[in-house]
Amino acid sequence: MLDTVVAKRYAKSLLGLAKEMGVLNEVNADMKLFASVCIENRELPVLFRNPIVPSDKKLGILKSLFGSKMSKLSMSFFEIVANKGREKYLYDIARSYTEQYKVLNGIRTAEITSAVGLDDTLRAKVYEMLRVSNNSEVELNEKIDKNLIGGFILRVGDKQYDASISSDLNKLARRFSTNPYIARN
Repeated sequence: MLDTVVAKRYAKSLLGLAKEMGVLNEVNADMKLFASVCIENRELPVLFRNPIVPSDKKLGILKSLFGSKMSKLSMSFFEIVANKGREKYLYDIARSYTEQYKVLNGIRTAEITSAVGLDDTLRAKVYEMLRVSNNSEVELNEKIDKNLIGGFILRVGDKQYDASISSDLNKLARRFSTNPYIARN
């Protein structure tokens, strides 16, 4: 709980500073990059949470990994956080920043899961339909689940639309299991 509160406060401060300096998009790209590297390399967040490794070593790792890839503001922010001994919150701060950035810019997140990946034409149609129906920008995340057999599952916020064949088959099986006209042995 404390981790999320601290992360949200730091992210809010960074968001305010980035807005003031006019570099919201650049810092958002930096935070997305940092979070994606942390997801791909689970050892990185573990390293930042390790109290045995000194903060200056952690800062050196940050600078060597991201120094040339991030904006000056993001690197300065990472340096301030590390100097305060709060580097264990960096991953949560990056994720919180991205969430607050989306709220500030009215961007909704949608997730579409299908049995096979979407082609470019279908992806563009789904994106446009979501953008118009939500009256806002949409970030579309795709997942593939072979168990769906066909169709798709679309989630936007707390709403879900399930148009998968596996769901239809499950509904059909439930309906047949309660059919009073079939004699059971």
